[in-house]
Amino acid sequence: MDTPAPGSVSWFDLTVTNADEVRDFYSAVAGWTASPVDMGGYNDYCMMPPGAEAPAGGICHRRGENANLPPQWLIYITVPDLRASLAACAQRGGKVVAPERDMGGGRMAVIQDPAGAVAALYQPPPAAS
Repeated sequence: MDTPAPGSVSWFDLTVTNADEVRDFYSAVAGWTASPVDMGGYNDYCMMPPGAEAPAGGICHRRGENANLPPQWLIYITVPDLRASLAACAQRGGKVVAPERDMGGGRMAVIQDPAGAVAALYQPPPAAS
């Protein structure tokens, strides 16, 4: 898998209290099929468009580390240095909504900009040499 370019939107997900119901909603409305992702006691879902090889995004339960995320489609912006981006966020009047954590070999955090909009920042794992 190619590493997403810095500044690109590399993923979308939706975190809600009723993920199973919302999964079924998007299956009916958009024709997406769900591929379960084991979260240790429950499943989140990668949602696949009809005939696609790559998911459109994810639908997640609002539990654990995701408990404080708002119920909206959240974009993941790829950054080369997560800590530097979080420092720039604070310097520019933003705040961290969900702190830095591991995700898929990389690191991520959720920020809120000065206007109140939220986005995730994602630092991919180091490239294999």
